[in-house]
Amino acid sequence: MRIDILTLFPEMCDTVLNESILGRAQKAGKVAFFTHQIRDYSADKHGRVDDAPYGGGMGMIMQPQPIYDCFQALCKELGTRPHLIYLSPQGKTLTQQRVRALSELENLALLCGHYEGVDERVIEELVDEEISIGDYVLTGGELPALVLCDAVARMLPGVLSDTACFTEESHFSGLLEYAQYTRPPEWRGRKVPDVLLSGHHANIEAFRKEDALRRTEKKRPDLLKEENRHD
Repeated sequence: MRIDILTLFPEMCDTVLNESILGRAQKAGKVAFFTHQIRDYSADKHGRVDDAPYGGGMGMIMQPQPIYDCFQALCKELGTRPHLIYLSPQGKTLTQQRVRALSELENLALLCGHYEGVDERVIEELVDEEISIGDYVLTGGELPALVLCDAVARMLPGVLSDTACFTEESHFSGLLEYAQYTRPPEWRGRKVPDVLLSGHHANIEAFRKEDALRRTEKKRPDLLKEENRHD
């Protein structure tokens, strides 16, 4: 899978994408990340990519032409049109189900806004969907883009050591993940549940299923209501 990021701050993205699991996945050829500097496509001799909003208001708006030209250059490079996502607080909130669907695509392109956002016309012209990582506002789309890259990449074959690394985690099956423990068996008077030390795999699996349900009921009962709506 290849993911391209259109941004004014490619170095910010590269720093994260070349580290830890994502960096190792790239070196192993499991996923490829590329960043593209939108400013390189500015028609302004000073590389300007923003201007004041029509109608007045605070801040600056990213102009459509540099974004458009950047995306067209990417399409030409790929020989195809990737699925373009605009990271925006107005988008649909990212879910694990959407992550799973996106991980099945061959090419993704992520558009990172900045300042007060991007000209609406480029969204209408190019963007396939808008995605938000939560009901709050950040200074730019780079952090949400990195969140999406991480969430999607870890679903790809070979990125994690085993599919159980994500199939048993929170949200994959509609429930929160069961509680996890490691050594020592007792810490500050708190003991690891005996069943986890028993070596009885069937009992451990049953305990974890019950614990996942119990934790979901306590912490995120809305997930159970949503699951029931799909039944």
